[in-house]
Parts: sequence; structure tokens; C-alpha cells
Amino acid sequence: MAKRDLYEILGVNRDASEDELKKAYRKLAMKYHPDRNPDNKDAEDKFKEAKEAYEILTDANKRAAYDRYGHAGVEQSMGGGGGGGGQGFDGFADAFGDIFGDIFGGGGGGRGRSNVYRGADLRYNLEISLEEAARGAEKTIRIPALEECDSCHGSGAKPGTQPKTCPTCGGAGQVRIQQGFFSIQQTCPKCHGSGRIIPEPCTACGGAGRVKRQKTLEVKIPAGIDDGMRLRHGGHGEPGVNGGPAGDLYVEIHIKQHPVFQRDGDDLHCEMPISFTTAALGGEIEIPTLDGAANIRIPAETQSAKVFRLRGKGIRNVRSHAPGDLMVHVIVETPVKLTDRQKELLREFDDIASSNAERHNPKAKSWMDKVKDFFSA
Repeated sequence: MAKRDLYEILGVNRDASEDELKKAYRKLAMKYHPDRNPDNKDAEDKFKEAKEAYEILTDANKRAAYDRYGHAGVEQSMGGGGGGGGQGFDGFADAFGDIFGDIFGGGGGGRGRSNVYRGADLRYNLEISLEEAARGAEKTIRIPALEECDSCHGSGAKPGTQPKTCPTCGGAGQVRIQQGFFSIQQTCPKCHGSGRIIPEPCTACGGAGRVKRQKTLEVKIPAGIDDGMRLRHGGHGEPGVNGGPAGDLYVEIHIKQHPVFQRDGDDLHCEMPISFTTAALGGEIEIPTLDGAANIRIPAETQSAKVFRLRGKGIRNVRSHAPGDLMVHVIVETPVKLTDRQKELLREFDDIASSNAERHNPKAKSWMDKVKDFFSA
């Protein structure tokens, strides 16, 4: 099978610079790397093809031979098992190491650079009341945080001394291991990726350059926030390593159980007990809302579990600010601890109601008819 043009493989012009070649290869390697495409033979072949094209075109001698004679010129120059001068394999390994850093989060892989890491994100669970969630609030929280050591100013070295360049990796933070054709970069075992060692550690922080402290932070809670939502505070996480940016703080909201209301999105629900007499004859009752008391009219012959909607008495949406509703579930309460006279009156009432059950208790009459039909079938 005829081999594809190397410039076409990388998607660059024939006069592409070394930086353009490197950017093109990094992009393809990130896309087709076997670790990102497990068990994908097509991706593996494209990765190998891009690698070969990059290796040849970043070697000045091989590129000149390829430009003049095509693949035949390159195969001839590689026949002796060597690759002429120029950047050659070493340059390929530099780019390959950078790509490994991008894929696996190892930071920069070039020579002479210490690894820079973003600080870790932190999470804080904040419990608030339903009223605070509905109206908004400001809360003061204290969080544990790692801050720069005042004694060594983050260097980790004893005052009056300085960290030294790691002799194992030369300050790169990584070491290169040759395994056959591949050159793989790994974190330096001596400095653990920092690129430096500390002969005399700071006694205040033990050489870490950071100390644990309690940090106070004001958190503004927007009105309408719901349970499980998170508030992001950029830069209030742990500080970065080697000058990297700090992480973020995520405040996760948890709403306490309310004694009266249950929340469902922007709506509120509550149960309201009413007397047997109010349910039968109707009347006006007072109900609680988050904004104070309100009155609703109970129509005569109201059944238990009837729901009354009070529009706009729920919680305002945190984004649209449109208010939800309050759903009042009325529960007819059975009277307890009856006197003899009350029992007598209820028995008299029941006798009257039973004499014309179809009129006074239509649901019970309909249900009993269904039961009779079921057993007679």
C-alpha cells in the first residue's frame, strides 16, 4: 500500500515551521492516543502514522531527504539504523512527553521547567433554614485551608537558605526512561516533580511551603436557592504548587427540615387540619405562609385531602424570580375524647345519615355497591 504524504498526515503546509509541526502532532496524538482509545485499531494506526511523520519532519536531514526523494529517501537514510544530526528522536520525545503531560495531567514536560499544578478544589456543606433559602441570606463560614508559610514565604527552605535544583532531573521535575524505540517521561523520584530539593527545610512548615489555617469567608446565599445547589467561590480552594493557580471552593447547600412546610421545587406544601363541622358546613380558616398568616374559605361538604392552591405564596425561583405556589392539603380531623353527650349526638346524627345514605354519604354508598357486586359475581 502506498504511504500517505507526511505533510498531509499532520495537516500542515510543506513550509511548516517546527512549532507548527509540533502543534499539529500534539493535536493528533491527543485525539488518537491508545490510552484514550482502548481497543481501537484504527486510532492506534493513525497515532503511529502521525508519530512517524513527526519524527521524520522534525529531523532536518530526514526532512531534506524526504522533500527531495519522498519516502524512498527517508527509508534509505534510515537503512543504517541511525538518524543523522538535527533534532531526531530527542525532539520527538520532547513533544511526546508534553503530550503525556496533557493526557495524564502531569504538567509541562519540557526541559528546565518545574511542574506547575492547580490547587485542589474544596467543598463545604452549609445547612440553612427554609426561610433563609426563600429570602436569601449572608452566612459566615470558617474553612480549613493551606496558606503560604509566613516564615519561608512558600519556598519550603529554612530562612537564609534556598532550595537547590534537583541533581537527578536537572530541575525538569521529570526523568526520561528509554524503553526500546520509546522514550517515556516519568515524575522524578528524587524531587517528586517539583524540580528542586530542600537541603534545610523550614521548621515552621516542614519544607512544604504551606501551613494549615482556618479561613473566614462571607457567603452570600441568593433567594430561591434549593437543596443540593452549589455556590462557587473561585480561588478560595487550596493554593497551587510551584506558582499554579488556587483551586475553587464549592459551598453545597442543605436545607433543614421545616416543621410546617415541605418544598417541591418552587412550590410549598403543608397539611391543615380542620374540624368535622367546618368540613361539613364550610367556613374560613387561617393558614400559615412564609410571609405571615393568610385566610382561605373552606366550602361546605369539603372532603379530606382536598388541596387548595394559594398562588404566589411559594418560593421565588433562583433564576427567573417567578414565585411558586402554596398547596394547602386539608385533613378532616376526627374528634377525640368525646363526652357522653357528644357521643349521643353523633349516634343520632349517624342514624339520620344512614337512613338516607345515598344522599348524605354518596361515596360510601357507591363503594359498598361495588363490594356487593364483586362478591355476587
